[in-house]
Amino acid sequence: MVPDAGRVDRTRARQRTVTVLTVLAVAACYYATARLGLLQQLVRGQVTALWPSTGIAVAALLMFGLRVWPGIALGALCVNITIGPSLSYVLVIAAGNTLAPIFSVLLLRRAGFREELDRLRDALALVFLGALAGMLISSVTGVGALVASGALSTAEFWPTWSVWWTGDAIGVMVVTPFLLALRRVRPPLDAGPARWAEAAVLAVATGAVTVLVTVVVGAPLLFLVFPFLVWAAFRFERGGAACCALGVSVLAVLGAGRGTGPFAHHSLLANMITLQAFIGTAALTSLLLAAVVTERSATYREIKRLCDQLSGKVSRQEP
Repeated sequence: MVPDAGRVDRTRARQRTVTVLTVLAVAACYYATARLGLLQQLVRGQVTALWPSTGIAVAALLMFGLRVWPGIALGALCVNITIGPSLSYVLVIAAGNTLAPIFSVLLLRRAGFREELDRLRDALALVFLGALAGMLISSVTGVGALVASGALSTAEFWPTWSVWWTGDAIGVMVVTPFLLALRRVRPPLDAGPARWAEAAVLAVATGAVTVLVTVVVGAPLLFLVFPFLVWAAFRFERGGAACCALGVSVLAVLGAGRGTGPFAHHSLLANMITLQAFIGTAALTSLLLAAVVTERSATYREIKRLCDQLSGKVSRQEP
């Protein structure tokens, strides 16, 4: 039977329309989050402590495929063209911002990465391959372009590169798990009032303690945030841990912008290092612990299922 040519053409046209709209949505999200990240700029609007757009880019490539890379390129170009030293260097920086998440996703796929983040190996792959290894491209390319353009001196290459690389990597560690969880994790429909009340208490307590230690008190009490991240990972697994890590990161960035708490009376570079160390440790703790808890829960459910099957077979064989 010959397929309807008109129907095939309409299907292909719809697919192309969906692809174009997805690319434009990725570009818009990349640009919007980049502008938010630039509120905490370090060097001429280029280097930030947390670059959320890298997390957007990696998550988009994982969820929609490599076909959405033009959206990343378009978003990176629109951001950098307003702050870059010249058009030629802007193109180089935008190319690095595009190639880095593509390289990250290729590494993750080669390692057998699963978007569910329900195994420890997936969490480790996201950290070491997706974040640390993949973001080397954007940081080397971007800082190299700034040095070549004269916006940075040669002596400033390594400190600027370290902050750029860490900011890109933290963006992947914080934003990508949140988006992947947002897509795949659904709140249980049978959750009772006690469960929802616990989630509300956790959210409010985490926010209050984070504000306290990043705005009011200071660095000696930053560790008080981590019990709440552990609570989120154990009780709410991937979704809860990702939400708490993102909330803590945003509040910490806002605290650094105000120059209060642990971010008071220090140089800008020292504040960036403190902020990145705190956010990176919080993101790593919540991500890895949630993966371990999720994997343990899945193993327990599988063992229980096998035991129930075995028990049923034994019961049927009894006289």
